[in-house]
Amino acid sequence: MMKRHRGKWRSFGIFLGCDSVGLLFVVLGLAGLARLGSVAEAQEAKAAPGSPPDFTALSLEELMNYPVTSVAGHAEKKSETAAAVHIITQEDIRRSGATSIPEALRMAPGLDVARVDAHTWAISSRGFNDVFANKLLVLQDGRSVYTPLYSGVYWDVQDTLLEDIDRIEVIRGPGATIWGANAVNGVINIITKGAKDTQGWLVSGGAGTEERGFAGARYGVKLADDVFLRVYGKYFYRDDSVTPQGASAEDFWMMGRTGFRLDWTPVEQNLVTLQGDFYAGKVHQIYTNVTPTSPFSSPLRDSSDLKGGNILGRWTRTFSEQSEFQFQTYYDRTYRDAEGFLEDRHTFDVDARHRFGIGERNSLTFGLGYRLSSDHTTATPSISLSPLDRTTHLFSTFVQDEIALVKDRLRLTLGTKLEHNDYIGFEVQPGARLLWTPTEKQSYWASISRAVRTPSRAEHDIFITQNTPTPGVFTTISGNREFESEKLIAYELGHRIQLNQKVSLDTALFFNDYDDLRSVEAQPIVFNPPFVTAPFVAGNKIRGETFGAELSPTWQVTEAWRLQAAYTYLQMQLHLKPGSTDIISEADERRSPRHQISVRSLVELPANVEFDAALRYVDSLAAIQVKSYVELDLRVGWRPVKNLEFSIAGLNLLHDHHQEFAPSTIRTQTTEVERSVYGKVTWRF
Repeated sequence: MMKRHRGKWRSFGIFLGCDSVGLLFVVLGLAGLARLGSVAEAQEAKAAPGSPPDFTALSLEELMNYPVTSVAGHAEKKSETAAAVHIITQEDIRRSGATSIPEALRMAPGLDVARVDAHTWAISSRGFNDVFANKLLVLQDGRSVYTPLYSGVYWDVQDTLLEDIDRIEVIRGPGATIWGANAVNGVINIITKGAKDTQGWLVSGGAGTEERGFAGARYGVKLADDVFLRVYGKYFYRDDSVTPQGASAEDFWMMGRTGFRLDWTPVEQNLVTLQGDFYAGKVHQIYTNVTPTSPFSSPLRDSSDLKGGNILGRWTRTFSEQSEFQFQTYYDRTYRDAEGFLEDRHTFDVDARHRFGIGERNSLTFGLGYRLSSDHTTATPSISLSPLDRTTHLFSTFVQDEIALVKDRLRLTLGTKLEHNDYIGFEVQPGARLLWTPTEKQSYWASISRAVRTPSRAEHDIFITQNTPTPGVFTTISGNREFESEKLIAYELGHRIQLNQKVSLDTALFFNDYDDLRSVEAQPIVFNPPFVTAPFVAGNKIRGETFGAELSPTWQVTEAWRLQAAYTYLQMQLHLKPGSTDIISEADERRSPRHQISVRSLVELPANVEFDAALRYVDSLAAIQVKSYVELDLRVGWRPVKNLEFSIAGLNLLHDHHQEFAPSTIRTQTTEVERSVYGKVTWRF
């Protein structure tokens, strides 16, 4: 059944009182209505408790000094961070029009964010992007959401009420010294607000052409002078994406989620946090099903059940500005039943770290950790793991010393992480970072570090069968119990400068030297009439280099208008080791864009009207035949009275639909991202 893009667009336009250019009329209409409100009322709305903060009220200097915790393991100013780090604030998220965490990540320079279908993304940093990208560590409030099944992230279940996110810290480059194995090309840390900062009611909801319906509610309450609680719930339904021919891809996505956070401060120096999230939903997909008889493959329409939850406890004891102790533990369950392949995973993690000063020039941090991950899986004709069930253990410790070589001017950070895992044994990941701040307005930094990506469950135990265009000819991919860790030595340079009160620039250069990268090695062809099988096995016979640059200038054009831009250049060079029969390394070089450019404009109009725009260019991906594209997102927001906000957003407005990525290992249909418009109402009280 063909999707009627224009018909659906116009139908939604009629609902809003507009046609295919309805967004323009809505912009003008909202601006006209806003002018009817009084200036005094508008300013009251901006300053009202519970209303969103005014982003443009933050100076560039305040943004440069925004707190960052993911690099050093404790809070420090962004301007004093010796790493390529970008902060996506709550106000960035609100004004972007993003309806999911992956969409919000498009704002971070150096990240490659590509939507594959209605519910699937490929997200990576500094190359090697794929649906199963495996070199990016993702955390939510200190809880790792990185799955050991394939060393990646299930983006379709990473969520929370977006209004409760305080910030998203995005580190490009290794973070292994603090966070350990798999923090290879970057770290993303999603940090939510404290319960004390989310008091009262928040209710939001909306609908659109692709976001067919969504709603969320949160209630925060003060239980005692030192105890604060919030609870939330949300639900959404996203429509199908389309095939390149415009037909429905039948891959719609729905999810419900609820959660809570309790913060208790028994004494001033102690903070105890208990929080949890629980979700359930479905994603629909069409797979290519392998069959033993002619025509040897058939489309399989699958409805996958996704559910799970987590509960986390954390105690933080602050002794002074230079000394604190933190103990954290969490339990996480992930259940996925897709195409008959079931994964039921249980994870238990405990972590302790202590930071304290030694004399006037040294700040020492050390920590210990343990993680248990246990899974149960089932087999299908296309994919299986052997053994079906497995439990793994990870032990870790780290130490880091921050040394003030010249007080307030020159700082050296040395550290290392030591881990023991069930696949390889011991891994050591040292790092060194140097920060020079010649003035309060600029800083230079450099780093060299080693990181590893340990083998995943799939690389040791998987067996995949795929059909080919030739009837009766199949390929198989199997794991390898001798598979080793992928290794990286990373070299980075960076510079941050605030040229004046209106212009700032953040620049990062990097060179990554990889060894023992995953390869897919061909084995002798097996003839078993009427079938022919070409087997492949996982190996470590690729090495390579990547290098590039990331620039992100910000210009405060006027008090009410800010421009933010980003440019990313990436070059990849992969090489086969002697004896390798791999045929995919060349494709991996061309699976990430060489150039990415984005420009965001945020404008405050009179009477509490906001007009925001984001234009992005993404280079072509030759390996998967994805063309380069330019897309535009627009958003208009209006707060007519205190604590009430109306907004309308148009996403991917320049094309009816466009392709951003293509499936690889798991055979699903090629789909494209559609133009969409949605309206939203948010009420805080």
